Amino acid sequence: MKVAFQGEPGAYSEQAVFDYFGEVEALPCESFDAVFDAVNDRRADTGLIPIENSLAGSIHQNYDLLLRNQLHIVGEYLLRVRHCLITLPGVQKAEIQKAISHPQALGQCAAYLRNLGIKPEPVYDTAGSVKMLKESGARDTAAIASRRAAELYGMQVLEEGIEDNAENYTRFLAIRTEAVVPAGEAKTSIVFTLKNEPGSLFKAMSVFALRDIDLTKIESRPLQGKPWEYLFYIDFIGSTKNEVTKRALDHLGEYALTLRVLGSYPGFRG
Repeated sequence: MKVAFQGEPGAYSEQAVFDYFGEVEALPCESFDAVFDAVNDRRADTGLIPIENSLAGSIHQNYDLLLRNQLHIVGEYLLRVRHCLITLPGVQKAEIQKAISHPQALGQCAAYLRNLGIKPEPVYDTAGSVKMLKESGARDTAAIASRRAAELYGMQVLEEGIEDNAENYTRFLAIRTEAVVPAGEAKTSIVFTLKNEPGSLFKAMSVFALRDIDLTKIESRPLQGKPWEYLFYIDFIGSTKNEVTKRALDHLGEYALTLRVLGSYPGFRG
């Protein structure tokens, strides 16, 4: 089995691939778009993409990519993220003037860096920042990434667990070309649009409240080409094979201008 992820070897996404799928072949991709392309082109059986972080919030680009691609969510995984301050061997903390990493990682360590007077500088990837640092040989620069990335590139971990909040988790979604709908307990993700009129969102939400369906996530994104109109992404507990869920979606369809099920899949169990 081949699983596509965004980033260099040693990225948190690669760690999530191995944690979730076990012994598989991991396919590194330069961008999130490339992950979707790899699955669409069947160069990978599955893709694993981050969708939200407990500290930094949603990864909006991947919400947009879920809409633009006809792929199905088939699973989710929560990864506990522990950031490391990584340098060239022998560098002392006092020498560091700037830190490079993915913007999400820098945001999750903002207070730590500010307290040390270290300037953040965003780059394309966490593990990629370690690779860049090794190639540059800069002693005044640190990278923020995983311990595994430091070990892969033969670098030094000065400190581990530097994130501002220990409750730092990233939620990943597994995506495939074919849907795999569980018959038992599951989570479902949908996206829909509504008429821009008073009470429309209230009516949409009521179809779940009336049936005691637990909503676990609500996200709005701008509807491209229509200023001040929005797409609504919702996660809720229930499978599309369940009759209550089917009735709720049928009811929502009476209000929604468009409605698409992105996937029903087993919810994460830690």
